[in-house]
Amino acid sequence: MSIQPAGRDSFGSRFGVIAATAGSAIGLGNIWRFPYVAGENGGGAFLIIYLLFILAIGIPVMMSEFLIGRGAQRNVFGSFKLLAPGKPWYLIGLMGVAAAFMILAFYTAVAGWTLEYIYLSLIDGFSGMNSEQLDVMFTEFRGGTWRPVLWFLLFMGLTAFIIMSGVKNGIEKYTKILMPVLLVILVILSVRSLTLPGAGKGLAFLFTPDFSKITTSTILEALGQAFFSLSIGMGTLITYGSYIAKNENLGSTAVSVALADTLIAVLAGVAIFPAVFAFGIEPGSGEGLVFITLPNIFQQMTGGYFFSLLFFILLGVAALTSTISVLEVIVAYFVEELGLTRKKATWLSTFSVSVLGIMCALSWGVMRDVNILGFNIFGLLNFTSANILLPLGGLFIVLFVAWYLGREKARDELSNQGMLKVTYMPLFLFIVKFVAPIAIALVFLQGVGLLKI
Repeated sequence: MSIQPAGRDSFGSRFGVIAATAGSAIGLGNIWRFPYVAGENGGGAFLIIYLLFILAIGIPVMMSEFLIGRGAQRNVFGSFKLLAPGKPWYLIGLMGVAAAFMILAFYTAVAGWTLEYIYLSLIDGFSGMNSEQLDVMFTEFRGGTWRPVLWFLLFMGLTAFIIMSGVKNGIEKYTKILMPVLLVILVILSVRSLTLPGAGKGLAFLFTPDFSKITTSTILEALGQAFFSLSIGMGTLITYGSYIAKNENLGSTAVSVALADTLIAVLAGVAIFPAVFAFGIEPGSGEGLVFITLPNIFQQMTGGYFFSLLFFILLGVAALTSTISVLEVIVAYFVEELGLTRKKATWLSTFSVSVLGIMCALSWGVMRDVNILGFNIFGLLNFTSANILLPLGGLFIVLFVAWYLGREKARDELSNQGMLKVTYMPLFLFIVKFVAPIAIALVFLQGVGLLKI
């Protein structure tokens, strides 16, 4: 394993490491996708299966990424190049950088929508609207030209500003503020939601175990949710791992991040579904739930103006902590492999991602007729990254740690060169050698449609 390059930035505190890494994992999907998927797939039963996958597979894969990054003290591409010189493993790093480009382009387009809805909440733009009118409002906004692009560029600019400030004075500084803010807003929304009459039905929807709904497909859904929820496979955790100090316990850091990620996802369910059921509204999935159903609920709720504003600020914060981590993957690559300054690397990354991102933002507008393999541009980048690049990245990462890097190097990094006891080492190696590759392969095959269950 390597010595940290002179002058290389790093996280300055354990809380900073957890805030930044948990911020990377916690995104828009935690706020709307997890609660809905859990509710539709057996509620508490799905939650139990999901937690088991987080513990059994998610945390060991996260530890694998951390130990690669901290061991090499390089970006995702440079880590594989250094740890496996002359071998083609560096292609995993290139795949991670490519995935980061795609994810940042379409994800920031959606993040821009949250800014539009923060603005609408501020001006009380939902006032007097029913669900049909809110549906039309969202469709017209998304199909527009200048507003989706404007909000995309603003969000991209905010992300770039934080990244340009560096690891300690940018990423760590701001995520240490943003993550507590996110948690406080979620708690306030959860408390308000639980005080609504009829809220118990929402909690039952989310938490009551219904094992009759558990099928093989549900189990794979839980596995996929656990895998994607932790930002595994795109190089973010390798990049952030490279900024973790040598005296930090990688195992406990991974557990802390996984717990924070799961806590936020469950809290989001507590904030959303009691309100949905209290007003007798059928819970919709994805963007329909967030941009149509919830504004309709806020309209009917005492103090709805305040809670609507809080909710969309929450979404914006969750999105920002994720876009920061994805942009850092690209910037770190440009800095260390192309020799650019952080400022130039950030400008180059932001410009190149924005070209793709503007096309994503216009995928329902002037570019709605541009279809590739049956997808619009937004859908193509989403499918390619989520269903192909991330699972393949995660698969090759665990294979690299288990079968190339080996027991001794992995033990050295996880034990801080023998300073910590790693009694879990045999179990960790068994999971990354056999269990995780099979599980990730199943997620990949289902994602690309080769496995029909």
